[in-house]
Amino acid sequence: MNSMSCSGSLSFRKRPLFQGVIAIMPLSIAVVPWGILAGSMAVKAGLSFAKAFAMSSLVFAGAAQLVSLSMVMEGASTLTIFITIFFLTSQHFIYALSLRHQISVLALRQRLALGFLLTDELFAVSLTPENRHSEFMLGAGICFYLFWVTFSAVGILLAQMVPDLMNYHLDFSIVAIFIAMIVPLITNLKVVLAVLVTCLSGFILRVYQIEGAVLISGLLGMMTPVGLAYFSKEREE
Repeated sequence: MNSMSCSGSLSFRKRPLFQGVIAIMPLSIAVVPWGILAGSMAVKAGLSFAKAFAMSSLVFAGAAQLVSLSMVMEGASTLTIFITIFFLTSQHFIYALSLRHQISVLALRQRLALGFLLTDELFAVSLTPENRHSEFMLGAGICFYLFWVTFSAVGILLAQMVPDLMNYHLDFSIVAIFIAMIVPLITNLKVVLAVLVTCLSGFILRVYQIEGAVLISGLLGMMTPVGLAYFSKEREE
């Protein structure tokens, strides 16, 4: 009996669903302060518990939630918020195109589920071909979603009990989680140069208070490896 239960446990651990949960667990833990921040910020923006919880449950986009809430508090128009969030989350189109070969063969309900669960973090852990199994992505996506919703609810509750919760610098978790995603992807010199150009140009532009510094530095970083690849190809020809 014990041997059967042990073999069953081992077989479950080998399943892509469980492997997906394990793969995204570090990023799920890292997103805890971010979820708390999003929940508390929703309360500060004037949303009720139900609306704040629904926002985290249905929108499920950390950066989009924080930006849209800050724009609501600043009195931005609905159209401005929609346009900003559209461009802020436009990378998801690229993610979806990258995964289309593995996802297009699935049933509609599975495609919709993975489309809803698709985040920067899920895409990061699904970069390798062996991790692009639908069951792996489903396990990783559900795990990350549960962490996000749970700790958003914690943030909503804490905002009503702890004054000035937003002053505890929980927004640093946003930086930390993206560092954890990017570092494993730095595998060659071109990527190293892209990261360096992005960081240095972003720092310089911020020092000189240039508007859109983050966007400009990001574009410069992306153009760096593209330019290097183009010139190396020119030299080979």
